[in-house]
Amino acid sequence: MLALDAMLLPAVILTLIFAYIPMGGLVVAFQDFKPWLGFAKSEWVGLEHFQYLFSTPEYVQVIWNTLIIAAMKIIAGLIAPFTFALLLNEVRSSGFKRSVQTMVYLPHFLSWVILGGILLDMLSSDGLVNQALGALFGIDPIFFLGDGNWFRFVVVVSDVWKEFGFGAIVFLAALSGINPSLYEAAEVDGANRWQQTLSITIPAMIPITIVVGTLALGNVLNAGFDQIFNLYNALVMDKGDIIDTFVYRVGIVDGKFGFSTAVGLFKSIVGFVLIVAAYRLAYKLANYRIF
Repeated sequence: MLALDAMLLPAVILTLIFAYIPMGGLVVAFQDFKPWLGFAKSEWVGLEHFQYLFSTPEYVQVIWNTLIIAAMKIIAGLIAPFTFALLLNEVRSSGFKRSVQTMVYLPHFLSWVILGGILLDMLSSDGLVNQALGALFGIDPIFFLGDGNWFRFVVVVSDVWKEFGFGAIVFLAALSGINPSLYEAAEVDGANRWQQTLSITIPAMIPITIVVGTLALGNVLNAGFDQIFNLYNALVMDKGDIIDTFVYRVGIVDGKFGFSTAVGLFKSIVGFVLIVAAYRLAYKLANYRIF
């Protein structure tokens, strides 16, 4: 046991250094922090940043943007991999199935810096998508990344495209655990493939769907900084600005370290509460527990 504990030591040390020790910096949320004065000499302002936070109309809009985009991602991010896993489960050619799985997994490993550049080129007013829409349907150019409503649509669809293949892994694992004798018994009773899917496959996937869905609630305030930061612009700020990009803009660009730390702390507290609630829901609804 001592050898096994020793193997964990490097991970514990790294976690302490990069996850726990930096939490001391949360004191900045209660200070008028000046880098040249440091933690010790910066003026203590108490809850002033939090009071300003909840009285700022801009932040209310930012919270709504975050909730709307995150909720759309969670819903679409459940439906897409669930449906894909069901369809792939019906494929009988193992070679074709493996090829499809590999192709849909690949986008997960591409960064949003790369994908953002590709989307900016494809969705511009003279990009490939608008050219195709104009040639095929005679549609005027659509400002996908210049209109707030279209921007949210692009964000959700591109995120689902990037992640649904990787997200389907857990559903495919659930499908592989279904007892084949259930299908054999259903065939003996005269059930076709559609009836077997409705009566066996989908009910077997419901527990893991509940687990994935409830645990996703813990990320309802994480709408995807990397993606939004690489795609948004001043034209869609009112519909596309989320908490993380707001913190970056206010804290790093404007230098309001205390206020941005207060925003981040508020988000972390709410996220912690949501994660705890999500685990409780997962335990009650699907008997899922980590320990």
